[in-house]
Amino acid sequence: MDKITKSVLAVVAVAFFLIGLNFEPNSETDSPSYSEEKNIVDTSRADVNEPADVLEAFNNAIVNIADQTNPSVVTINTAERVRVQQRSPFSFFFPENGNGEEQEFMRRGLGSGVIASEDGYIITNNHVIQRADEITVTLYEGIEADAEIIGTDPGSDIAVLKIDAQDLEPIIFGDSDQVRVGEMVLAIGSPMTPRFAHSVSQGIVSAKGRTAIGLHQFENYIQTDAAINPGNSGGPLININGELVGINTAIAARAGGVQGIGFAIPSTMVRDVMEALIEDGYVARGYLGITLGAEVDRTMARALELDEPRGFVVGDVVENGPADQAGLQEGDVVVRINGERFQDFFEFRMIIANMSPGTEIELEIFRDRDQRTITAQLGELDAEEVAAGVTPDEREDLREELGFNVEELTDQIRRQLDLGPAVQGVVVNEISEASPAYRQGLRRGDVISEANGNPTANPDEFFGLMNSLIEEGTEVALLRVNRRGNINFVAFEF
Repeated sequence: MDKITKSVLAVVAVAFFLIGLNFEPNSETDSPSYSEEKNIVDTSRADVNEPADVLEAFNNAIVNIADQTNPSVVTINTAERVRVQQRSPFSFFFPENGNGEEQEFMRRGLGSGVIASEDGYIITNNHVIQRADEITVTLYEGIEADAEIIGTDPGSDIAVLKIDAQDLEPIIFGDSDQVRVGEMVLAIGSPMTPRFAHSVSQGIVSAKGRTAIGLHQFENYIQTDAAINPGNSGGPLININGELVGINTAIAARAGGVQGIGFAIPSTMVRDVMEALIEDGYVARGYLGITLGAEVDRTMARALELDEPRGFVVGDVVENGPADQAGLQEGDVVVRINGERFQDFFEFRMIIANMSPGTEIELEIFRDRDQRTITAQLGELDAEEVAAGVTPDEREDLREELGFNVEELTDQIRRQLDLGPAVQGVVVNEISEASPAYRQGLRRGDVISEANGNPTANPDEFFGLMNSLIEEGTEVALLRVNRRGNINFVAFEF
């Protein structure tokens, strides 16, 4: 690895040197001010092969990184048994006999993964293997092995598998906290089809600490422009040392071409989750027991008489929860945790979740325009509260099929809609006027609390429920809707 790093650095240094040697002013006005004769460099004798040598050395460095890492990357194929009730052609005339025979088929899935140990532990995304009845791992040499699920963490979208194998080549973990924006990275995986297994793409780190993407509950993504496609999920993001700095998870894509925006889970989070899943079978997360009231923007800061926009306003405080026991109140403005600032509520929630239950924290807050410090001891977050719904790709397909989208019902939205804190559900934030749901009366701002008699408290649950109804062959969805305090029911066909 040191050899690879040194070769890349040497290439960069030589490249800058050559750029300096071949500098030619475009005009007299562009000429260097130190144009005395003794300082003029004669480039006529420069070796014309030097630029090609630099490119070849750079190319070889990239090849070495790919060669070193590829044996630690695997392809994951999944199969899920799906049963569908076939509709009888006579159902229109005889509704009581409307359902035909039940048929079963296998739904196939594709993803990537990385080897984490010599004895067969493998890391991938939870959404790659979620609901899978069969999981097959294909190694770099083409060897296939059945895999069992050791543990999953829907909140971070990490899963750990195990295959019966020895003497594998595990990935080397890097420190994602040290990753810098602009540094070069490689993505490896199986995009689109198993035939494209171990595809390597190159790019840079575009940003760090991306939160509030809306994919999973705990988000702290590395953003990259390295080409990532469906099938790359679970594969590694590699630095120039050949070390794992992230697990590729999602892309931001719209119709019309590649967007160059991919997201990877940082390796530090991956390692922590992996170790917890292997040792305990689940991830014990810290729990404070508050909801978001509002982010503090410029207008809110002026209303609260804060010197600058920072922190967030506390919404609901769970009765007898850690925050309640510590004295935190609705309307408090939280600005620091353990003396450190945070970007927004989503980063704050991730910081809390990454701490162990029982950890003591100090919160700097403003209450009634006075600054004070509160000490709280974290509880443990219920694992059911971070249950996953559907994959990002499935969610996008469902949005298009349903013709509308939903988001989390926050306390701020409740106040905007004149709803009390007891109202639960998801709020419709986008809807197409051409959709069946719109024609049946669903509107933007409606709060959906139930679908076909099943309660739904967050977008993951809602889309997961819709997905299940469609897979079961259900033809009509009945939604219980709260519209500014009035209860309505909306029925629409899929």
